[in-house]
Amino acid sequence: MSENSELLESIEKHCRRNRISETTFGRRAVNDGKFVGRLRAGGRVTTAVVAQVEKFMEKTADERNSMQTYDPRIDSPSPATGPSDSGNGDQKQHFRFYDNRQKYLLFVNTCSEKWAVADRVGQELKRLQVRPPALRVFDAGMGDGTVLTRVMRNMHHLHPTVPFYVVGKEISLEDVRLTLEKLPDRFNEHPATVVVITNMFYSEAAALTPHAPENAARLNWREVALVGDSSHDFADQIADLESEIAEGWQVRTSAKSGNPLYIRPSVLILYRNDHKILLDGIIPRPGLASRDYNLIIASQPYRARASLDLKVRRVLAPLARALAPGGRMLAIHSHGNDPGLEVIRHVWPDENPFQHSRHTLLSALKKELGRGGQGLNFGPGADRSALFRYVMHTLPTEIGTSIGTSTLLAAWNAAVYVAQIEDVRLEPVMADGRYLDATREVLQKHGGLWFLDESFVVSRRGNA
Repeated sequence: MSENSELLESIEKHCRRNRISETTFGRRAVNDGKFVGRLRAGGRVTTAVVAQVEKFMEKTADERNSMQTYDPRIDSPSPATGPSDSGNGDQKQHFRFYDNRQKYLLFVNTCSEKWAVADRVGQELKRLQVRPPALRVFDAGMGDGTVLTRVMRNMHHLHPTVPFYVVGKEISLEDVRLTLEKLPDRFNEHPATVVVITNMFYSEAAALTPHAPENAARLNWREVALVGDSSHDFADQIADLESEIAEGWQVRTSAKSGNPLYIRPSVLILYRNDHKILLDGIIPRPGLASRDYNLIIASQPYRARASLDLKVRRVLAPLARALAPGGRMLAIHSHGNDPGLEVIRHVWPDENPFQHSRHTLLSALKKELGRGGQGLNFGPGADRSALFRYVMHTLPTEIGTSIGTSTLLAAWNAAVYVAQIEDVRLEPVMADGRYLDATREVLQKHGGLWFLDESFVVSRRGNA
């Protein structure tokens, strides 16, 4: 007993801290629900098992800390400003780049990135191994739903009679609203569709299951069976969910990082009532949702300047583990080496926002997954297939010897949005007009503005 006392004490503290039973601990740590009981009774344990248990406790502690504070698409405040939860409504010190709706909406509506991303996803759709009971897709950062709904149209074109199970992760209430507005036509064209929207973290969203027991206990699970047979019918019923969505997607600000955290983990499930029997085996149930996906879309799922460890351990690794046999994960992020970056370097010559190439990320991901990645293929691809271009929309007559101020402002916004330049750095630059001169010079040089995105694929072998 004395040999086991130190390990037992650590396990008991871990179980109390995480509010789990010793049986649950044993199953999760070493796949043996009676492990702790045998240990307490004086059972012998090898050094390898001790190491496995200690690694499990360390990993669980890391996941618990990270899932309460981290969304890699969002800035953390600088140490100089420091977060505050005073509740006085002043959010300047909690500024997060992706919360700037004006920049986001102007970029989305003046540039073709979402169209280009949807087309790139379409190339992967044609390579999928689709098996019963459904084509399962996970969008790891749904945004305003433009990419997802365009992909769903392509899915219908390729598989008009196959049931669809589509999960979108999004913490932004406004983006959830914009996505819901686009869904009625999808239910009308493809009735055998289940759409799930959740605000959970990357490590939770694929299986629709919160890790922390206290979050699981207050899970907001809403299933809506849409009645009718027209887009108008579905749009009216989805609009009626406004108050529920607003409540379910409330956030608070982390006192540690300044990042938004969900107040309650929420899951919204939509499907057509007249197809409920057909979809019964696909509609998820609390605690029973499968996380095996045929296609995972990870478009800009992390901030470009985030650390390599955060990108891989908190985003890419959990998503890769959720691939079904034959499944494919397409990851996309900004690449640079384009006119957009030229604009930035006219103002900040040493700026380098895009620090991790697909090769670096895949190498780190393979190392992070270890033996768990043996059934996966890591495909960086050649530049001709991995890199793709999108443009800022302009009229043929807009780019010439004279360029209107509105065009210059739109181009500047697109450049600083892609490079993720914070407002605090923009203010002094925009005070003297240098940014307009830089933008004009680059637009005239290239006859417009375009950007490069970089993509890579992680796939699971069909028999894995």
